[in-house]
Amino acid sequence: MEEVKNTYIEEDIRPFTDEEAKVALAKVARHPMVGVLSKYLFPNEPVNTLRKMLKSIDSVDEFQSAIMSKAVEWVIKNTVDTFTYDGIENIQNVDGKFLAMSNHRDIILDPAFTQYVLWSNKLPLTEICVGDNLLSDPVVEGLLRSNRMIKVLRGISARELYLSSQVLSRYIRDTIVSGKSSVWIAQRQGRTKDGADITEQGLLKMFDMSGEKDFKSNFMELNIVPLCISYEYEPCDFKKAREILISRTEKYVKKKNEDMHSILTGIRQQKGHVHLHIGRPLTEEEIEMASHCDKNDRYQWIRHAADRRVIEGYKLWKTNYIAYDLVFGVNKYSMYYNDADVEAFKAYTEHKLKKAERGLDKDELRDIFWRIYANPIVSKENLF
Repeated sequence: MEEVKNTYIEEDIRPFTDEEAKVALAKVARHPMVGVLSKYLFPNEPVNTLRKMLKSIDSVDEFQSAIMSKAVEWVIKNTVDTFTYDGIENIQNVDGKFLAMSNHRDIILDPAFTQYVLWSNKLPLTEICVGDNLLSDPVVEGLLRSNRMIKVLRGISARELYLSSQVLSRYIRDTIVSGKSSVWIAQRQGRTKDGADITEQGLLKMFDMSGEKDFKSNFMELNIVPLCISYEYEPCDFKKAREILISRTEKYVKKKNEDMHSILTGIRQQKGHVHLHIGRPLTEEEIEMASHCDKNDRYQWIRHAADRRVIEGYKLWKTNYIAYDLVFGVNKYSMYYNDADVEAFKAYTEHKLKKAERGLDKDELRDIFWRIYANPIVSKENLF
C-alpha cells in the first residue's frame, strides 16, 4: 500500500507571532461585542476603551498584561468568592520548560486561571492546546491564537487524526525541549462531565509518538507537571448532567454554537471558591518503573502516577461533601456542613433542574447532577 503523506504541518497549529497577533487583534477590535466586553472589563472608562487597546497591541505579551490579566481579574472579582493556589514551587523548581497536564472542568477558565497564576508570579506563560471546534469563527480564532493557543484538530477521520497527532506531538516536544515555551494541555479530550478526573491513555501515546529516544528519556524530557483545578460550583454543571442523561439513550449531538455558549456560561456563572493545585513533576523513578512494563502497561503506569497527583490535589468543598452524602444516603461527611448548607444546595439543584425540557427524567437528572459533585470524593476514596 502506498504511504499517505502527512500534509499537516506545524505552521497550521502554532500560535500567532507578535506581528500576526497585532493584525488579528485589530480585526477583533471591529467586532460589535467589543463594546459590551469593554463595559465589563473597564466599567469606569469610555465604552471604546477596549477597542482602542486592541488596536494598539504590539505583541502577545502585551495582550496578556494589558487585557487578558484584566479579563481574569474581572472573572475573579465578579464570579468567584475566593481564588487560591498552591504548589507554585513545583514549577519554579523545574529545570527547563514543562508540560502542564491539567484536569479539565471548564473550556476556557482552566487554562486562563493557570496563566493568571504564572503571570502573577512573574513566570513565563505557557502555550495552550485548544480544540479547533472553538476556532470555527475567524474572530474567535484570531483572539485565541493571539493568546498562545495551539490548534488541536478534532472531528476528523482516524487516518487524519493519526497524522495530525504526529504533528502535535512533535510541536509540543520541540517547544518544550528547545526551551521556547512550556505547554498546557488537558488530561483528556473535552471536559470531564461526571466529576471523575482521568487521563486518557491515548494522550500519553500521542506524547510518545515524537520521541526519538528510549521510553524513559522521551517522557523525562517533557517535564510533566500534573495540575488540578477545583470549583465549588462546577461550571456548566446542569449542561454536563443533561448531556450525560441524553447520552444514555442516544448519541448526543451538539447544537450550533453550543461550545461558545458553554464558554460564556462558564465565565458568567457564579463559581464560589476556586483552587488551583500545581502538582509535583513526574519523577525519574516513576518513569523508570513505567519503562519496565510491557507495551500499553507503560502508559497506564504514567497515567496512574499523574491521576494520583490530580486526585490528591483536588480541593473538596461543602458542595462535594453534601452531594456525596445525598447520593449514598449517609452522613459520612456531615462534619463539613450544616442543615442550612444542605437546604441551600438542594435549592440550588432544583433551580438548575428547572431548565430541563419535558421528557427528561428529573430524578435521574438530579442523581447525575449530584454525582458530578460527589465523584471527586469517590476518586479520593478509591486511592486508598
